[in-house]
Amino acid sequence: MRVLLALIALTMLTGARDPILVPEVSQHEVALQQGFTGTELLLFGAILSPEGSRAAQDYDIVVVLRGPTQSVVLREKQKVAGLWINAASTQLRSAPGYYAIASSRPIADIVDDKTAAIYELGLKWLQLSPIGAIDPDEQARFAAGLVDLNRRNGLYREEEGGVKINEQVLYQARIGLPSRVPTGTYTAETYAISKGRVVASATSQVEVRKLGVERAIADFSANYGFAYGLLAVAISVAMGWLAGRLFALI
Repeated sequence: MRVLLALIALTMLTGARDPILVPEVSQHEVALQQGFTGTELLLFGAILSPEGSRAAQDYDIVVVLRGPTQSVVLREKQKVAGLWINAASTQLRSAPGYYAIASSRPIADIVDDKTAAIYELGLKWLQLSPIGAIDPDEQARFAAGLVDLNRRNGLYREEEGGVKINEQVLYQARIGLPSRVPTGTYTAETYAISKGRVVASATSQVEVRKLGVERAIADFSANYGFAYGLLAVAISVAMGWLAGRLFALI
């Protein structure tokens, strides 16, 4: 009887063990070259039991693709005497240059607000870390403005139902990168969620970098900023002079 009870307890413990995520990305490197108009990444993988077989229960899957964080200064425009001028401003320490989230169901149906805030599952839960003292209402207004601007530029996006799960084993999500996507190391985070709790997570990385002429120009501007500025001015003057000569001959 004791042996039977021990086997039952061991079976229950085994069945309750958390699953394992095996993630993969269709491209681990995205090259930004002349004529780049954007691309689409396929984030896929498997949900397995610790023994490597099919998971014992159903899970929701959430995939987050996050670009490198950066410090940004936001300025609010105000119309004064018919002119738009800079008014209030704030600086955010950790705004991601790109953020996309895809989920098997709406996030509100998968986790509560506390869990969503901890894992930053959704645009409303991004931790932008303002620098200095700022009124909470003003902070929320600036944050909403940044999110709206980047959403319109295709740099922030949410796709509820964007994760497809096949027989509770394989999952996949397609996430687009626009042409103006920033360079750097991107992190693809995958979460398996059951009954409102994150039970497993896994991370992959994607490098977005410039190649060819674009990379040479970017490196030159970063390493020799003053010379790059002089060269840009010289080219502008030369192009203006050439355009003037051409129009004079017409």
